[in-house]
Amino acid sequence: MRAGRQQLFFEPMKKIYIDGVFYPEAEAKISVFDHGLLYGDGIFEGIRFYNGRVFRLEDHIDRLYDSARAINLEIPLTKEEMTQAHLESCRQNGLRDGYVRTVVTRGVGDLGLNPANCRKPTIIIIASGIKLYPEELYHNGLTMVTCATRRVAPAAFSPAVKSLNYLNNILAKIESSQAGEGLMLNEQGYVAECTGDNIFIFKKGKLLTPPVSAGGLGGITRNVVLELAGELGVPASETMLTRYDLYTADESFLTGTAAEIIPVVELDKRPIGNGKPGPLTAKFIARYRELTQASGTPIY
Repeated sequence: MRAGRQQLFFEPMKKIYIDGVFYPEAEAKISVFDHGLLYGDGIFEGIRFYNGRVFRLEDHIDRLYDSARAINLEIPLTKEEMTQAHLESCRQNGLRDGYVRTVVTRGVGDLGLNPANCRKPTIIIIASGIKLYPEELYHNGLTMVTCATRRVAPAAFSPAVKSLNYLNNILAKIESSQAGEGLMLNEQGYVAECTGDNIFIFKKGKLLTPPVSAGGLGGITRNVVLELAGELGVPASETMLTRYDLYTADESFLTGTAAEIIPVVELDKRPIGNGKPGPLTAKFIARYRELTQASGTPIY
């Protein structure tokens, strides 16, 4: 990714799960006829684990299976079997803190589009270490620009599906690579999400975020933040937002499994609030970090 945007630096991988078998990294391969490669026909999840516990694993597994159902893809594992495969992937690599990338493709087929020609889905689970944004960005905040590339309309493809086809987001990322993070609007000009994260603002003590219907993903971390708002006594709601709302916000932050919660201090050369991460954002970051360290599905 680019300056002001999180980069995922994976440590050397030891063993990677593919269809029930753990392979050394150099031997972990899929067919060139896999429809995930040929057409982006598949789904994925990014999951974090901290201190020997996988954070919100059940929520991620549920979303994975919901995405599969939405694209008429039958995952050949039960949810419990998938859960155990994730935990074993962490154990096989001796990890207590890190990131899991789970990919389920339509599987091996032919050069035609017809998914009926794919014999069975391919399941890949990659567990590795992860390096976050430089810590100074959590103290100093990100800068953002509005991208000309619009989010795919929900009527064309549901943003609730976490699919392998991320070209829309990648084009927006290319646009914003020199400036920082990229803000994506929908076809009506309302805020959808950023290139890989959900967005929140504070205005007069209220926490606001776009609804999923605006074109953004229903993020797991986004949901956690909405839960924390209730715990911290901060009024929160989902509402359609425009760039004006962001320009005039008191504070802003992004959320994502990999990014966690990170402040935003500028959009389109306009400072948000006083141009520094605000106290409410800091409170949510602190509480989120406490939660990740103390909860989750035990690995060992």
